Amino acid sequence: MSKKTIIENLQFLFTVDKNDTVLRDCSIVIEDSFIIDIGPTIEVCARHERSSFDLIKDGNMLGICPGFIDSHVHLSETLSRGVFPDNLNTRAWVFHWAKPFYAFITPEDEYYGALLGTTEMLRGGTTCFLDMGSQYDPDIIIKAMKKTGIRGITGRHAADNKPNKIPMGWTQKMIEHHFYPNAEIALIDLEKCVKKYNGALEGRARCWVNIEGKEPCSLDLHVGARALAEKLGVGTTYHLATSIEEAEVCQNKHNCWPITRIAKAGGLGPNLVIAHCAAAKDEEIALMSSKKVKVAFCPSSSFKLGKGATSIGKYPQMIEAGVTVGLGTDGVSAAGNLNLMRQMFLVAGMFKDSYMNPTVFDARRALRAATIEGAKTLQWDDQIGSLEIGKKADFILFDLNHIEWSPFYDPLQTLVFSASTSTISETWVNGLPCFRKGKVLGLNENQLRAKARTLAEKAVIRAGLHENNVPTESTLYNEGN
Repeated sequence: MSKKTIIENLQFLFTVDKNDTVLRDCSIVIEDSFIIDIGPTIEVCARHERSSFDLIKDGNMLGICPGFIDSHVHLSETLSRGVFPDNLNTRAWVFHWAKPFYAFITPEDEYYGALLGTTEMLRGGTTCFLDMGSQYDPDIIIKAMKKTGIRGITGRHAADNKPNKIPMGWTQKMIEHHFYPNAEIALIDLEKCVKKYNGALEGRARCWVNIEGKEPCSLDLHVGARALAEKLGVGTTYHLATSIEEAEVCQNKHNCWPITRIAKAGGLGPNLVIAHCAAAKDEEIALMSSKKVKVAFCPSSSFKLGKGATSIGKYPQMIEAGVTVGLGTDGVSAAGNLNLMRQMFLVAGMFKDSYMNPTVFDARRALRAATIEGAKTLQWDDQIGSLEIGKKADFILFDLNHIEWSPFYDPLQTLVFSASTSTISETWVNGLPCFRKGKVLGLNENQLRAKARTLAEKAVIRAGLHENNVPTESTLYNEGN
C-alpha cells in the first residue's frame, strides 16, 4: 500500500534543475520514495484531495534542498579522526599514516567507522556518497548503510603493486588482503563483489570496481578497472594526480604526468571518477572532457594536506571545459570532517580569492557541485541530485527560525555563506526521514560514539600511530616500481 506525504507552505525550494529554479511559498508531494508533485502551494493543494495524504507536514519556517552527494569518501578511515598531524603532504599521509592505520583496523572497526561516518553524513544533510571501499568486504559498509538508511556506492579497496621496501607500520596481513598478486586476480575478485552487492538494499546500495589508484596500482589495473566497470554497467573511482609530488614522480618514471599516462593506455572514459585531480595540465583537461571523465574535488583535504587546489588546481577550468566536477569530503583524517556544507563554503570562496575574481565558482556552482553534479559523477542523476517530479525523495529541511537564517533574503547566499549543519531540521532518503529531532533514527548515538572511541583508541595504539617516530616525509615509490 502506497504512502503519500505533502510538505506544504515551504518558504523556499531549491530544485537545482537545469535552470536552477528556486520556488517560494511552495509544496512538495511524495508518494512512497518518489516526488510526484512540486509547485506553488495553492496550485499543488488544488491538485490533490486532502484526504489522500497519509501525512501532512507544515513547512512554514522550513526551506528544502536536494540531499547533498559526497563524491569521494573513505568510510574505513572514520575511526582515525584527529590522529594524523597536519604537517604531512599527501604521500607521507598515505604511506606512513593511513596504510598503518588500515593495517590494524578489524572488520568490526570498519563497521562501526562506517556507521559513525554515515551518521555524521545524515546529520549534515548528505544523503548519498561514493565510498572508496572496504578493506575487507563491501558487505561491511552495506550493513552500516542498512542501519542508517543512507544511499551510497561502495566497493572492495584494491591494489596490486606493493613497494620494494615495506615501510614501518605495514603488516604482512595487510599486504596480503590489500595487495593482489596482479591486476588479473584483483579484477576477478572485484567482479565478484559487483555481481554480489550491486543493487543491494532494494537499490539504495551500489557496488563499483574501485581501486586505490596511483603508484600502488599497476597501469594494467587502472585500465582494467575501468574496462571491467564498463562491461558490468557500473563505475570505477581511484586516486590520481593528487599532488604535484605524484605528478613529478610520474614524470621522472614515465616521462609524462598521471592523467596523460592513463590516457595513452586508453584508460579514460565516462564511467571513471578521478579523486582529487589537483595536478592536471590544460591539455589533460581537454582529454578528460573529450572522454567525459568525472572529477571528485575535496577542498578540505586539499587545504589540510597542501595539495595545491588554489595554486595548481584547475577546477574552474575543468567545469568550463565541460568536465563534471562533484564535491567530496575525503576521509575524516584527510579532511577533518564529512561536512559537505563546509566544502560548499570553501569552494565558493577559494578560487575567488586565488584568482582575485569574485565571479569564479560562485554559490550557484557550489550548490550544483554538492548536488546534481555529484549525482552525475555517481551516474545516479536520473534518480537523485535535484528536486524534480519522478526523482527520488532525497532532501534536506532547514530550520529557518535558526539564528543563521535570521534574517535572509536570498536563500542561496544564506545557505552557502551563512548557514551550517546545525540549521538542518531533517534529512530524508528514499522518501523516509533518517535524521530528525536532533538524532539519526534507529540508532543509539551515545552508545555508537562510546563504542567508536573505544575501538579507535585501540586501533591507533595497535598501529603505533601514538608514537613519536612515525615518518612525516616519504620517498616511497620514487624509484623502481
